[in-house]
Amino acid sequence: MIELKASQGAGADAPKQGVVQAAVIGATGYAGCELLTLLARHPAASVTCLMSSGRDGKKVFPIEDSHPRLRGLFSVQCEPLDVEQVINGEPDVVFLATPHETSHQIVPQLLESGLRVIDLSAAFRLKQQPAYSHWYDFEHHAGDALAEAVYGIPEFDAQRIGSARLVANPGCYPTSVILALAPLLKAGWVNVSAGIIADSKSGVTGAGRKPTEKLHFPEVNENLRAYGLFRHRHLPEMLQELELSSNDFTFTPHLLPITRGILTTIYLRLSSPRKLAEIEGFYKEVYAAAPMVRVYPAGTLPEILGVANTQFADIGFALDEATGRLILVSAIDNLGKGAAGQAVQNMNVMFGLPQQTGLL
Repeated sequence: MIELKASQGAGADAPKQGVVQAAVIGATGYAGCELLTLLARHPAASVTCLMSSGRDGKKVFPIEDSHPRLRGLFSVQCEPLDVEQVINGEPDVVFLATPHETSHQIVPQLLESGLRVIDLSAAFRLKQQPAYSHWYDFEHHAGDALAEAVYGIPEFDAQRIGSARLVANPGCYPTSVILALAPLLKAGWVNVSAGIIADSKSGVTGAGRKPTEKLHFPEVNENLRAYGLFRHRHLPEMLQELELSSNDFTFTPHLLPITRGILTTIYLRLSSPRKLAEIEGFYKEVYAAAPMVRVYPAGTLPEILGVANTQFADIGFALDEATGRLILVSAIDNLGKGAAGQAVQNMNVMFGLPQQTGLL
């Protein structure tokens, strides 16, 4: 499933007008705001349609009413969700920053109309339909769309993303785990039976914009809380893409009192003795052609401050050569490489642009 060497890939279709015409549905959320911020400065993209599927979803308004930072950047108004209007506009790509159930409902219509879709929800990430009722509390009935969806980590699957009609944009936690862990697993360097632990800590925007009691400022500020133990929705996504069993992999997420960023620490044992220089050389070779992944030199570890408000994934490591214990540390911005940045990177691949276009 995962190739060891990253590649740029090539898009199946050039944009109709030389510039990718993009529709953004779910524009009023945090991921929607980050996506629009990136598209506004993208040299080969233009936003032709803005829609809200939730809050403010019953009126037409300028997008700066929801996101003041976007003032003056878009001439189109944000409108209520209207799938037929999106289809009639014939965009090159439709971004869905919508609830899972909404994406599940409208993606088949968009595909049937010949549109290409990048879905930032989880509605098409898991390949087994019954998993959705267990992990996401809805029955999945879009089996054909699910079957053709491509899981969108460009560093590992650029060729399939390039020709895909539907890209399932990965979750933020899985991105931080998979980019760090997948190369070692694919190479057979991990003693899987010894157990793998992924400990992740995320900023509050990872929970979305809808207010809940646990996300109120007094509940989050000056606090650190573990949650979703053994039942976090991103767990099956990681197990699926890493081809691991729940018997061998433990994932524990935590909520940090910061706005954005994820730091993931992964603990494992190597399957055979390795040298520190060997580990460093391996990661640098794997990600040599991956412009949005930065491999740290041995002895230096990533941190959230280094990736906040960027689209990079930073990976570092520490090795106890005597025992074969390896600690991987990865850092991403949950709204950047963990959501909107990766979505734009996938768009670039789909339309034959360099992966880093509009992201640096």
